[in-house]
Amino acid sequence: MSYEEQQTIERILRTARTIATVGLSNDATKPAHTVPAYLQSQGYRVIPVNPTISEVLGQKAYASLAEVPEPIDVVQIFRRSEQVGPIVDEAIAAGAKAIWMQMGISDEAAAARARAAGLDVVMNQCMRVQHIRWSSTMI
Repeated sequence: MSYEEQQTIERILRTARTIATVGLSNDATKPAHTVPAYLQSQGYRVIPVNPTISEVLGQKAYASLAEVPEPIDVVQIFRRSEQVGPIVDEAIAAGAKAIWMQMGISDEAAAARARAAGLDVVMNQCMRVQHIRWSSTMI
C-alpha cells in the first residue's frame, strides 16, 4: 500500500462519523454485516442502504443513497465491482466526502470521477481490518 493510500485511509477513519453502507446485509455471517457491525461498535453511525431490507443493526435501511436524510461522510460499498459506477455517482450527488470499496471491489473509472469531485477514495481494502490496524498505531 502506498504512503498516499495510507494517509487517505487514516484521514477517513479519523474524521468520518457517518458511514452509509451500500449492500449492508441482514445475514450476520456475511462480511457485509460483520464489518458494519464492528464499525458501529467503534462509535461510527452506520446507515444501511439496501432496497431489500427495512432495518438492520437497529437502524432503518434506505433503498438508495438519495433517500438518506442526513449528511454522509463515507459511502462504504459491498457490491460487485461492475455495480460500483452508479453508486459512486449517487455518492457524489449526495455530497459524500469519501468512497470506500471493500475487499475485492474496485473501479478505476468511478474512483477517478470521485476524486475529480473532491472525494477521498479507498479501493480493495477492508474497513474493519484497516480500522483495527489504524487503532493499534494510535495507542
